[in-house]
Amino acid sequence: MKARLSLLLGGLLCALSAVAGATTPSAADSGATATAQPAVVLAQAAAPGVQSANIFEVKPAASEDPGYATQTNGERAKVQPGNNAPMWRQVGGGVTGYSSLPVTQAPEAGNLIQPFVQYPGSRVTNAGDAWRQVRNQWILPYGGSLLLIALLALGIFYKAKGQLGGHLPDTGRKIERFTPFERAAHWANAGAFTVLAVSGIVMAFGKFFILPVIGGTLFGWLTYALKNMHNFVGPLFAVSLVIVLVTFVKDNIANMADFVWLKRAGGMLGDHEVPSHRFNAGEKGMFWWGVCVPGLLVVASGLVLNKLVPGLGDVRGDMQVAHMVHATASIIMMSILVGHIYMGTVGVKGAYGAMKTGYVDEAWAKEHHELWYDDIKAGKIPAQRSQATPPAVVHAPAKTASVGTPAPIWRATHEEDCFCVCRRSAGFACAGQVAGSQR
Repeated sequence: MKARLSLLLGGLLCALSAVAGATTPSAADSGATATAQPAVVLAQAAAPGVQSANIFEVKPAASEDPGYATQTNGERAKVQPGNNAPMWRQVGGGVTGYSSLPVTQAPEAGNLIQPFVQYPGSRVTNAGDAWRQVRNQWILPYGGSLLLIALLALGIFYKAKGQLGGHLPDTGRKIERFTPFERAAHWANAGAFTVLAVSGIVMAFGKFFILPVIGGTLFGWLTYALKNMHNFVGPLFAVSLVIVLVTFVKDNIANMADFVWLKRAGGMLGDHEVPSHRFNAGEKGMFWWGVCVPGLLVVASGLVLNKLVPGLGDVRGDMQVAHMVHATASIIMMSILVGHIYMGTVGVKGAYGAMKTGYVDEAWAKEHHELWYDDIKAGKIPAQRSQATPPAVVHAPAKTASVGTPAPIWRATHEEDCFCVCRRSAGFACAGQVAGSQR
């Protein structure tokens, strides 16, 4: 019995020795294995903390997962640690994230990047970049070119035609062309327009021709001051524009005489102007397409930019669209109104005096607006529409008229052509009426 137990134990010990010999590497094998491991792996193993992933060790099957493209950022981190593409894809797509600011105060606080859009003239890109493309590649270069072309065209026209009018000698008899209210509305609107135009041009184009001259610091202060002037003068322009439109709209309705004027190009190709009413077709076109339409667009978009329209202007998209409309309409308005300013100052003789004093000579009215002159002569339109006294009309001192004594009369130089430029007053009769009774 003892002999059998001894044999069993001996066999078991031999088996254990054989297994240990097969699984334990020799000293030589251990040295070879250690030598075969890359030095980089050994260094990484020795370094503590979180280690970055080796691109060559990323699972190749991760992108082959059926839901790979729709994975959340947490799901992506499980298969590809450190890959935050889902989060940034959402940010770039305009997905609203969490923000501690209230929506009423900051409706876009949770949106870092606007979603993709395509504005007119831009590529399909995020809205901020699309607006930048429209402004820098279209509005500024083409708008600036349009302004320069308008100024150049006026210079060429003045060189070729010179100052228009002045062919008829003055008669000394005045007709009221603009009332004090009309002139006040016009000059208020013109003053506001000038401030807005100058400040807008400096802010939009100043970096090209002012910044290199005065430097960044002074240019920064200049644009800051002009920007504030622009914001505060804008409401004045809006109010005065509405008043101007309401005041002059009646006399700017098209009629058949305007089509004749357009057909003959206003007489610009000849020596005489085409007869017109108070305003000719060119002035009416300026009123509608140079003042009314672009002016209302400028005002509406400006109110949005100033956040004065409830519900608009609180998000970047509203501001971008409003700016593009505002800039485009402003440039069109300025390009057309430089022609109006030219014709009202140096272009037509006596035109500036009409808006300055309110009166024009009969000869000027007959030469430039013959149909209007004829209506006044026929009594359809009063020559004196306000209570102010014409500057060229001086009445004699009033005398107490006795019974049977005719009232004193102020007579024009030519009674046959007088059409009551004077006002009826106590003790005076209209020269035109007397002249007519003497025929």
